[in-house]
Amino acid sequence: MLIQFPRFGTRAFYSFLLFVSFLGSRKVIAQSPAELYKPLQQPDRIILNVTADPSKAMAVNWRTNEQISESFAEIALASADPRFINKVKRIKAKSEKLEFEATPTAYYHSVIFDSLTANTKYAYRVGQGEYWSEWIHFNTAGKAGDKLSFIYYGDVQTNIRTLWSRVARDAYAKAPEAVLMMYAGDLVNRANRDVEWGDWFQAGGFIHSMIPGFPSPGNHDHITDKDGKRLMSAFWRPQFTLPENGPEGLEETCYYSDIQGMRFISLNSDQAEESDEFLEKQRLWMEKILKDNPNKWTCVTFHHPIYSPKSTRDNKRMRDTFKPLFDKYKVDLVLQGHDHTYARGMAKIPMEGKGKSGTMYVVSVSGPKMTSSDSDKKPWMDRTALYTQLYHVVTVDKDVLDFKTFTATGELYDAFELIKQKGKINKIVDKIPQNSPERRN
Repeated sequence: MLIQFPRFGTRAFYSFLLFVSFLGSRKVIAQSPAELYKPLQQPDRIILNVTADPSKAMAVNWRTNEQISESFAEIALASADPRFINKVKRIKAKSEKLEFEATPTAYYHSVIFDSLTANTKYAYRVGQGEYWSEWIHFNTAGKAGDKLSFIYYGDVQTNIRTLWSRVARDAYAKAPEAVLMMYAGDLVNRANRDVEWGDWFQAGGFIHSMIPGFPSPGNHDHITDKDGKRLMSAFWRPQFTLPENGPEGLEETCYYSDIQGMRFISLNSDQAEESDEFLEKQRLWMEKILKDNPNKWTCVTFHHPIYSPKSTRDNKRMRDTFKPLFDKYKVDLVLQGHDHTYARGMAKIPMEGKGKSGTMYVVSVSGPKMTSSDSDKKPWMDRTALYTQLYHVVTVDKDVLDFKTFTATGELYDAFELIKQKGKINKIVDKIPQNSPERRN
């Protein structure tokens, strides 16, 4: 068979042969995860965070390599007219150098945008010199009583980039107007492993930078030092900027935020489980902020469940300490993680003293790490699921809280409404989809 080559000049022909030889001999070297997430001069890991009042202020964090020790954020009212960039406000970031074990040295930068207008779309970017992010939009929260939606995730923890990413994307597609994304702990598996945080930021992508996060820490977001003391991840506070309105010593892990008539509260249940001092500090703080709460609705999140779906776990210390407060002050929703399965219940849970609880307790998992529960449902459970990645979209409109549970592939798996009743506990209306059997294996 005669093979005809294109007609080349002599120089072009030899160049072509050299190119073919190069392709045949070169070795493809895969990047290691550590190299993949190495910080650069270009800002990365951009994340929006809640403040105590996101109708007036919003926090943002980002990262650069050690060559960029000074950085800025710019903000303006968003407009379809691209000339909005001529009306920006520039703010110098607080910059913190993090040198940690074998992790590449990086600077973490943060800014709190304040004096914002409620229910308004803003555009912002972060960086300096030749290295800037794209312009990113966010919406400030509205006023008390405005309809709101938020996203809740159980444990992320493992296979974050490969399998949790699909959950984050499907949740964003279902609720792009969410006022926050809540995490009930164990965002990663090993608290001080930068590669896992790199996976977490990549899996959420631009979503992290548009909808503010409300993370509550789990046991895997802590480490135990050589003296047996429990410490937060070295990355937690540099990469998140969260309200510092919690007990001393638990800053940015135990905090609250008031959004459109709902008080959102994060407890640090790992420290409550491990430390008598931090358990009592959180108990006193919790009672204070529940007693002095002007909001119609209250949602509390933490990692270790008040009621566990698993027979091998019973967080009696958490239950004995905090459930009486939830009953006394009529907390509406308690969102938890830790047990890598799904369960929710209210109607069969006794209230402290007498009667039935008006608080809905939910345990969930968004990542792929799963553990089986008991073969039979526990009495407190109204709906369960095993081996199912889930996310939840909660919508509050006046006296009705609508809770929807979706699978990673977007199917509605569970739903209920809580309805406020004057002088009574919340009324529950089950809306479990028809022809949706419980996923028990």
